[in-house]
Amino acid sequence: MKRVVITGMAALTPIGNDWESVAARLKAQNTGVQYRKDWECYQGLNTRLAAATDFRRPAHYSRKQVRGMGRVAMMAVYASELALLDAGLLGEPCLQNGRTGVAYGSSSGSFDGLIDFTKMLLKKDTGSMNATSYIRMMGHTAAVNIGLHFGIKGRIIPTSTACTSGSLAIGYAYETIQQGLQTMMLAGGSDELSPAQAAVFDTLYATSLRNDEPDKTPRPFDRDRDGLVIGEGAGTFILEEREHALSRGAKIYAEIVGFGTNTDGLHVTQPNSDSMQVAMRLALENADLPAAAIDYVSAHGTATELGDIAESQATAAVYGKNIAISSMKSYTGHTLGACGAIEAWATLRMIQEDWLHPTANLENIDPACAELDYIIGGIRKKSCEYVVSHNFAFGGINTALVFKRV
Repeated sequence: MKRVVITGMAALTPIGNDWESVAARLKAQNTGVQYRKDWECYQGLNTRLAAATDFRRPAHYSRKQVRGMGRVAMMAVYASELALLDAGLLGEPCLQNGRTGVAYGSSSGSFDGLIDFTKMLLKKDTGSMNATSYIRMMGHTAAVNIGLHFGIKGRIIPTSTACTSGSLAIGYAYETIQQGLQTMMLAGGSDELSPAQAAVFDTLYATSLRNDEPDKTPRPFDRDRDGLVIGEGAGTFILEEREHALSRGAKIYAEIVGFGTNTDGLHVTQPNSDSMQVAMRLALENADLPAAAIDYVSAHGTATELGDIAESQATAAVYGKNIAISSMKSYTGHTLGACGAIEAWATLRMIQEDWLHPTANLENIDPACAELDYIIGGIRKKSCEYVVSHNFAFGGINTALVFKRV
């Protein structure tokens, strides 16, 4: 089996689009959640909270280049450009030799493309549609647009598994290189902000209704949480076969040493602690590591009651009550298909600097949650060798990624 390392990475988030900005917000516990006045027009939508990025179309992207991109694809492409630049690979011929591929996910395509088709169905008139409507709407728009933009000719692995889209893509990219099927992979996830995404969780009574105090929510693992907040963003990793990375003198951020994924087979929306444990143990088995070797858990931590309780109980059952844990969603909101990539990116950046962020707004741990070493109140100075990132999605899809610091 080949060894797989990370040689480039980048993220676009509601609290910044570079590590310096994001780190400052994490250290200050300054979240990106805001009240959305523009959502007041939607009758029946209870939440008015969201976490948006400040992303705009890059000036060097021509209209021709972006005509097939909705926001979700454009963020994915730009995050990938930044990651390639970070890896020293932007514009390199190796991207187009057939040994480089893409594994990338999102919950869905862009809603502007979907709206074109919806108008056709409602008005019985195709005048709302154009040649790019489907390209912007299709579920694999992010992966395809990355491939087209950079001329990548290897395999394309699209993932559209809601909140595990990004983490599943990274895991599949890892396995692809590990098995020698590709030498390099661009991997990650992206999702754009939409009131329709908020409505999905609103109908499940899972959104936070603290509309008058956006800085106090979401509150993962907290006794007084009242639901999640939707966010947006993108995150891309450049994965390489280790010997290839060393031969070109690439800097290496970390090694991916374990990946586990499974499905509950039980319920489409309700999380299951036992099934979560299986994914965690599969990742440890793949990494050939005991649970005691893990120094930190980047939690999925959505701030929903069922999710927080199930995840914390699974984490305690696998790693024990002394494991350090925190949730980045308390800062960015739930970035859906992007969260697995964004949270892993922040985790790897932090362990390079020997600190871990706390969970924002966590003041009173829910007694129904398992006993764990929740990082509260301020950053934790800690040197970590092995860390894990967990994500869980509708459909009972669970993922766990194990990273080794290099």
